[in-house]
Amino acid sequence: MKKALFLFVLLSSIFGFSQNAFENGERLKYRLSYSSFLTAGYATLEVKGDFLKNKEVFHIVGKGKTTGMISWFFKVKDRYETYMNKENLLPYRFIRDINEGGYTKDKEIYFDHEANKALVINKKKKKQKTYDTKKGVQDLLSALYYMRNQDVS
Repeated sequence: MKKALFLFVLLSSIFGFSQNAFENGERLKYRLSYSSFLTAGYATLEVKGDFLKNKEVFHIVGKGKTTGMISWFFKVKDRYETYMNKENLLPYRFIRDINEGGYTKDKEIYFDHEANKALVINKKKKKQKTYDTKKGVQDLLSALYYMRNQDVS
């Protein structure tokens, strides 16, 4: 037993552990409710491995939707996606496709971190515009995963 423990400690110090607080394959599912007996909907967050422009990235998908009787009164079907650099956790691309009771948005953002620019494409209005950004800018979903990875101890 002591040899096994020694081997484990030795190998973990040599190879180390993942520096991220999350990894490919992680899936979180939340039940949304008004009370303990009335489920309003579900939300999921999933981390996938993917490639974007020949770079290995985290592809994080967040979905939310109403269910049951709540959908009769106010239907929600939201989808958020981000493609993040695996090393520095900066986003390359963000997708927001939402429908909340008839209010819709369908936007994509492409980040150029070297030039500090973001190209925002509004698919619904068929418009696009480039904005100046600050160094290290995050989108809604990448910010959540970036913060999860910060050491707050």
